[in-house]
Amino acid sequence: MKILAVIPARAGSRGIPNKNIRIIGGHPLIYYSISNAKRSRFITDIIVSTDSDAVKIIAGQMGVGCRWRDERLCGDEVTLDEVIYDAVPKDVKWDYVITLQPTSPTLTPETLDAAIGYCIDNGLDTLISAINAPHLSWGEKDGKKVPNYTKRLNRQYLPPCYLETGAFVISKASAVTVSGRIGEKVDVYEVPEEEAVDVDTFSDLQTVVSLLDRKKVAIYVNGNNTRGIGHIYRALEIADEFFVKPDIYYDVNQTDISFFGRTTHILIPVNGIADLFERCRKEQYTVFINDILTTTIDYMIALRNVLPKAKIINFEDDGEGSLKADLVFNALYEKSDYPNVYVGPKYYIAGKTFLFYEPIEIREKVSNVFISFGGADPQNYSDRILKIISKEEFSGYHFTVVLGRAKKNVQSLLEYNARPNISVLYDVQNMPELMSSCDVAVTSRGRTGYELALLGIPSIAMAQNGREEKHGFVCHENGFSYIGLNPGDDVIEATLKMYLTMSKESRAHYQELLLKNDLRGGRKRVMSLIGNS
Repeated sequence: MKILAVIPARAGSRGIPNKNIRIIGGHPLIYYSISNAKRSRFITDIIVSTDSDAVKIIAGQMGVGCRWRDERLCGDEVTLDEVIYDAVPKDVKWDYVITLQPTSPTLTPETLDAAIGYCIDNGLDTLISAINAPHLSWGEKDGKKVPNYTKRLNRQYLPPCYLETGAFVISKASAVTVSGRIGEKVDVYEVPEEEAVDVDTFSDLQTVVSLLDRKKVAIYVNGNNTRGIGHIYRALEIADEFFVKPDIYYDVNQTDISFFGRTTHILIPVNGIADLFERCRKEQYTVFINDILTTTIDYMIALRNVLPKAKIINFEDDGEGSLKADLVFNALYEKSDYPNVYVGPKYYIAGKTFLFYEPIEIREKVSNVFISFGGADPQNYSDRILKIISKEEFSGYHFTVVLGRAKKNVQSLLEYNARPNISVLYDVQNMPELMSSCDVAVTSRGRTGYELALLGIPSIAMAQNGREEKHGFVCHENGFSYIGLNPGDDVIEATLKMYLTMSKESRAHYQELLLKNDLRGGRKRVMSLIGNS
């Protein structure tokens, strides 16, 4: 079967001067249509119709011949039908002639071949690229604006409305004449929206640049009762920062899908590292993010072999594997000896909703206390403190205790809600609202500590494990009262009583220390480094 692709690319673009030879995504615009034609498994021959010496040079360097366009075929009034007919060699018996516009650089060869196959299989005379874009629209009748619909419906319920994209027109050779390329049996082929951009304006150019430079992103994250689930919260926050929908992987042997809560992100379970690597080998991501705590040299070397072109970013990784990452972010530590490791609170990624809340107002007396130990609370601090505050001497204060998704024995702890001054909540969605209603807090040395600091809430903190003992931010210098790993109940109770009776001036001093770090700008700093490195 002989299938010819004709690429019309004249020199005289008025809207965007030199449009067809502008460097977009590292290549001249016309490169993409020539490349698609060359990579097609159906197209046998390619001709570029042009009056541009630069286009001729580019085509020649790509191994493609040109049909020099006569001046009479270069005017704005000349139809594309005439140009295509002129370019088709008449001494060859062609089966199909495909018009490939150089202004559709985001079209992929896979979509092009799928369309050609569809056209052949269905015996079509003509197939035109289109997108289905139903909208409530209006027209004009008798000088008045009138709706083009009889009933207002949500977009997904509107009838199809196919708009031509200009990417390609596939025609049987017999349908190609000096005045047309449309045969009797015609259909449209729906292409993905991101492949449908037709470069006609500078705004279109900007869109194309964004699409061509678009990253293919994956995140590998795990969280559980021992490790905590702050990693999962952060992974979901990071996922929202990309202009693509990342693939989020998790190991079914380590993480329960319920820990992700309600999300429309793509969650992909894997059964161990070998399964993860096999999937990555197929997908070939350009950005790969690990949020799995410590990595080994062997893991990172193997990941590099699987994704040789990817930028690899690790979070909270203090293992030897961190040396093999392009970037490492650890907001929990204060010092680093390596240029690829960025540490300190300035790289903390705050939850989006927290950024809409201002620091709390320090009141004359403490009335409300916030208590939370993250998603898992492996030391069962929540249980211990609930027993303490059940004593009569604490009845004059209100305590809000938040339990995370990975907390065990939740049902037994919810029974404390029977007490009028205690509210035990599970997996809440309005954390900043709850925090902002309190005067002081009790927490661990993980993510929640940063959230309390961002809101300027004086807090008592204790470590959940040896790793948290190394976390530098939640400390006295930054406005916390840190009482160590697994302190005794008497220490917890005494410190809590001190906070309940602490003067307004002392709490204001603690707030000043808490607010001295710029925790609101970390998201921008991290994403800027990921995008620029």
